Amino acid sequence: MSEPARHYPPSEGGSRPTPGPLRDWLAAMKAHAPAAPSPPPGAEARVQRQDYSRQDLSRQDHSRQDASRAEAHRPAESSPSWAPRVVQPAEAVIGGVEAEDVSELMAENLMLKAQLRQETDRYAELQAMLAQEIRDLRKHVQDEMSELQAIREERDLWQARCEALAQPLFQKR
Repeated sequence: MSEPARHYPPSEGGSRPTPGPLRDWLAAMKAHAPAAPSPPPGAEARVQRQDYSRQDLSRQDHSRQDASRAEAHRPAESSPSWAPRVVQPAEAVIGGVEAEDVSELMAENLMLKAQLRQETDRYAELQAMLAQEIRDLRKHVQDEMSELQAIREERDLWQARCEALAQPLFQKR
């Protein structure tokens, strides 16, 4: 009971490769890290002549595999030390061009505002004219309806008179 059920190998063991996402992350970090100054050509030959133990060779093999996998996942770059030259534009030219652009935009904005005011005024005038026309039409219809009512009243009056005058003619004697 005192011993654990599973024995995990120590995490510092260099003989086993790191897990996938961590390995990819480390490879990406190495790829985007600033390039260190390259050693002189003779230094690389001296390093290759040294004798390595088996553990060092296995670590080196794993790191080469990791590097080759990282290069396969990394997009092709022309040269990590090369960077495009950025040219700063002249301030006077930018200031003049921006001032012209701003002044043109302001002038256009003022023109559009004036046109909008004119259109709003025309719209308000048209609405006022239409409202007046509608009022006039309503008044005219009301006048016509009152005249029609007066004619109906007059008709009813004449009809009653005619009936009163005609009544003696149709009575039996």
